[in-house]
Amino acid sequence: MPASPIRKLVPFAEEAKKRGIKIYHLNIGQPDIETPEIAMNAIRNTDLKVVEYSHSAGIPSYRKKLCEYYKRFNIDITPDEIIVANGGSEAILFALQTCLNPGEEIIIPEPFYANYNGFAVNSGVTVKPINSSIETGFALPPIADFEKSITPKTKAIMVCNPSNPTGYLYSKEELELLRDIVKKHDLYLMSDEVYREFCYDGKVHYSAMNLKGIEENVILLDSISKRYSACGARIGTFISKNKEVMKTAMKFAQARLSPPTFGQILAEAAIDTPKEYFDKVLNEYIARRNIVVESINKMPGCYCPKPSGAFYAVAKLPIDNSDKFCQWLLEDFNYEKQTVMLAPATGFYSTPGLGKDEVRISYVLNLESLKNSMKCLEEALKVYPGKK
Repeated sequence: MPASPIRKLVPFAEEAKKRGIKIYHLNIGQPDIETPEIAMNAIRNTDLKVVEYSHSAGIPSYRKKLCEYYKRFNIDITPDEIIVANGGSEAILFALQTCLNPGEEIIIPEPFYANYNGFAVNSGVTVKPINSSIETGFALPPIADFEKSITPKTKAIMVCNPSNPTGYLYSKEELELLRDIVKKHDLYLMSDEVYREFCYDGKVHYSAMNLKGIEENVILLDSISKRYSACGARIGTFISKNKEVMKTAMKFAQARLSPPTFGQILAEAAIDTPKEYFDKVLNEYIARRNIVVESINKMPGCYCPKPSGAFYAVAKLPIDNSDKFCQWLLEDFNYEKQTVMLAPATGFYSTPGLGKDEVRISYVLNLESLKNSMKCLEEALKVYPGKK
């Protein structure tokens, strides 16, 4: 089981804090945005006498209301095409365990969300990575690369759109290229759309659920964690129009009994979050992104493509080893009693050796903290012993 590249440096951060060092946490996608008041009030005003198990697929009223939410994005589904999961994480596990047998393969463009590796190990599934490059801003790799990776054991392709860790937003045209190869080889297309609301510069999210001709092949994976800044509620969704897939996934859902009751109460209320909330959040993330991207691109030898979605960026730095560098920032460096915690990009690649000069940055802190963290990074790069 691989260690989380996002959390494995925590002990070093804890030691630095004991030494009185202020740490700017850009290593983890934990937004500092407040959870919508409407969602919090639903929890505060709950008058349950017994906290019961819910239906294994989730509370019926919540699934019904989810259909209204997805309708806003021209995604037409019914409550029986939804299983509420314990976060997006469990939805991904359900997808892998439902659609692939141990020893079968899934193709994922890398860098990808680090825990896909862990979920694959958990499910006995082999990840076949296809490299996307920082030079193209992490655009979809050529379809020829997908074709070359397909074997008789290949059963699925997975994408995260917009992407964690890169912030890249796949276009409708790119998704249609994937549709064609999925249709040709009769594969599943698993689409992680957790960051759907976070698209910038006038760009619009296009869901895999809207691809024509592969309705039975698409598995939609989703979560409220980032959408409503409710990571601890642990509510995700597994969605498919394929009745056989849903039937099998329900066996896994029943085996874990039910998703959390309080999380579902919060999530159901959150669907009525006013548009103004998202407008404000979007403008805040655009400002944060611009500070990070512009600051890094001004640093000598550094490059950071401008993400069009989510709240992550991958930056290329003049360093010998990102794991070593990120640990050094916590163990040996501080600038005016401050340092920055980053995620080494090595953990977001499945191919050994890739990402050694890249880091993932989560721009989830306020503007002042981001400016300070970028100053720390700039000063650190001047004195890092392994600078290239």
